[in-house]
Amino acid sequence: MGRGDLSDREWARLESHLPKNVGRGGRWKSHRRVINGILFRQRTGVPWRDLPARFGKWKTVHDRHRRWSADGTWERILRAVQADADTEGRIDWSMVSVDSTSCRAHQHAAGARTDTPRIPGRRSQPAQHRSDEALGRSRGGLTSKIHLAGEGGRRPLAFVITPGQWGDAPQLIPVLERIRVPRPAGGHPRTRPDHLGGDKAYSSRRNRRYLRRRQIKHTIPERKDQRANRQRRGSAGGRPTGFDKAIYKRRNEVERTINALKGFRAVATRFDKRAYTFHGTVTVAAIRLWLRW
Repeated sequence: MGRGDLSDREWARLESHLPKNVGRGGRWKSHRRVINGILFRQRTGVPWRDLPARFGKWKTVHDRHRRWSADGTWERILRAVQADADTEGRIDWSMVSVDSTSCRAHQHAAGARTDTPRIPGRRSQPAQHRSDEALGRSRGGLTSKIHLAGEGGRRPLAFVITPGQWGDAPQLIPVLERIRVPRPAGGHPRTRPDHLGGDKAYSSRRNRRYLRRRQIKHTIPERKDQRANRQRRGSAGGRPTGFDKAIYKRRNEVERTINALKGFRAVATRFDKRAYTFHGTVTVAAIRLWLRW
C-alpha cells in the first residue's frame, strides 16, 4: 500500500457502495487500484498523464473519474457513506456551519468547449453541468468558489460550486437544500440540523425567514448597516436578532473542514476544465474525509 492509498479499514467502509460488476467479464475492474489512482491525483495535483504506472493506465483512471462525476456515482457514494456515519452516531448535528472558500483556477482549467457535455453512453447531460463552468473573474483572476455546510465533526455535509465572484448570502439556501443524509431503515432523509452558524456574509432577511420557516435555530451576526436600518425604522423594523457568542465560537469547525478539503491540491487549485468534473473532484475529497473517521 502506497502513501495516501486507502487503508483496509477505509476500503471496508467504501467497497459495498461501489458499482457492482455485472454481465460477462464485468465492466468495472480493479476498483481499489483505480480509486487509489484518483486519490493520488487529488492529493498531488499532477496531470492525469503523469500518474505512476502502479495505478494502471492513466486513461482508465481519468475516464472512470469523469464518468462517475457525470452520472452522479460519486454523489451517491457520498450519501451512502454519510448514511453509515449517521447510523453509527458519527455525525454531530448539534451545530452545522456554512462558509465559502475560493479556489484559484489553473490555466489548464480554462478553454472548455462551448457545447453541452454528455454523459458517456447516454444522451443526458451531467447533473452538475453549468453553462458558465463555475469560472469567474475576481481580484485573484479566474476562480471558483465552494460554498460549504460542515457538521460539528469537521466533515462536509453538502456544497455548491459557483464562479468565484458570486456572493455568499444567496447560496445559503441552495447549500442547505443539498443536505440529505439517507436513513438505512427507510423514511425521509435527514435534512435539518439542530443549529446553524454563519458569519455576517449570510445575514439577510430572506435567509432568516427561510430558517425560521424550517424551524432551524441559527446564530448569524447582523451587519452594521442592517442593524442601523432596522433601528431607523423603529417598531416597523422588527425585533433585534438573537446572538449567542458561545455558540458562535464553534463556527471555526467549518473553517477547519475547508482546510482539510484544501489539503487536496486538486481542490485548492482547480485543474478541471468542466464544472461537473471539478464537482466530482471535491466530492471525492469529501468522501475521503468521511472514510477517515
